[in-house]
Amino acid sequence: MQLARTELTAGMHRIHAQVAQTAREKEIGLMFRKDMPANEGMLFVFDRPGTQCFWMKNTLLPLTAAFVSDDGTIVNLADMQPMTEDSHCSSKPVRYVLEMNQGWFKQKGIAAGTKLRGRPFSAQ
Repeated sequence: MQLARTELTAGMHRIHAQVAQTAREKEIGLMFRKDMPANEGMLFVFDRPGTQCFWMKNTLLPLTAAFVSDDGTIVNLADMQPMTEDSHCSSKPVRYVLEMNQGWFKQKGIAAGTKLRGRPFSAQ
């Protein structure tokens, strides 16, 4: 799948994100991928804020999901193990979810309350 891309920042850290906007793009997400570059991720964009829940069925990579509010603030983070059907949900309604390789946020000192910057969040 060829997805649109956007660049985000978390402090001094750049994130090159593929953007999943359509129902099909969100359904497939990062399934079946065997690797992902260190500063790349996938940004899931929903029409309106809601409690967003993710699982890892058919996903081979360990990921961390950042549940992100309209203004770019990370609401909560969830580490997700490959090939599981455990549900990982936002702690409050959000419109965005950013998936990165597991450990990326921790290694960069990025936690709940950190504000992401980039085009999706500047339009709010």
